[in-house]
Amino acid sequence: MLRFDVNISILLKEVPFLERIAYAARLGFGAVEFWWPGEENLDELAKLLRAHGLKVALMNFAAGDMAAGERGFLNDANRHQWLREHVPQALEFAKRIGCQQLNALVGNNLEGVNREAQLEQVRENLAWIADEAARAGLGVVVESLNSFENRRYLLTNTAETLHLLAQVKRPNLKYQYDVYHMQRMEGNIIATLREHIAQIGHIQLADSPGRHEPGTGEIHYPHVLSVIDELGYQGYIGLEYNPQAGSEASFGWLPAERREALAVKDLRL
Repeated sequence: MLRFDVNISILLKEVPFLERIAYAARLGFGAVEFWWPGEENLDELAKLLRAHGLKVALMNFAAGDMAAGERGFLNDANRHQWLREHVPQALEFAKRIGCQQLNALVGNNLEGVNREAQLEQVRENLAWIADEAARAGLGVVVESLNSFENRRYLLTNTAETLHLLAQVKRPNLKYQYDVYHMQRMEGNIIATLREHIAQIGHIQLADSPGRHEPGTGEIHYPHVLSVIDELGYQGYIGLEYNPQAGSEASFGWLPAERREALAVKDLRL
């Protein structure tokens, strides 16, 4: 059975962030994920997650001002001290709320800095982050983003991201496969899943090219999800899309009674 979580940083925006916990539970979800909660009160967030019995499938390390286009700083030597202060805080909070893995965005290309030097900085920081996470019993995932909307992001395809992770050589470091981003960049979703499922620590979805809910674009999600199920993927699948006409309406493809676990045949697509 496939398990889904809802990303409350991009969905359920009809209510303030902290209220999205209760909203997700009311809609039948058993798990959520989110970007670093920024200015939100972490104590209150943890309290609400416990009160509503929600699991946290994934959270991001802080990646800067996402709305302004920032996408992490692992490539920036000038953010060394900031990173050393933030990562322990994020890992401690993840343990507190029972989140087993965190997503590390690597950063946008820095003008005037050699690309290989930036990637070496990413490798160094990822090794340190993964080691810190391992000591806490946690995992780390790294994703590729499409260059149409993230034109300066360093990692934009599966091959280069997996190559970088292989160079870092940490067993708790995995690939976060975002179906939407990779459909836009390279296609071959089914072939990629079949070849690399063992290296994938988390999956996210949205339809392409509009980044709305499944059934609104070109991706044949019944087939994609059936292959994920066939391959025995045990993690959560994060819903990370911009709803076309409101969050609640966008879940019509995913029956309310099946939002914690779904047999693919029950999809309404």
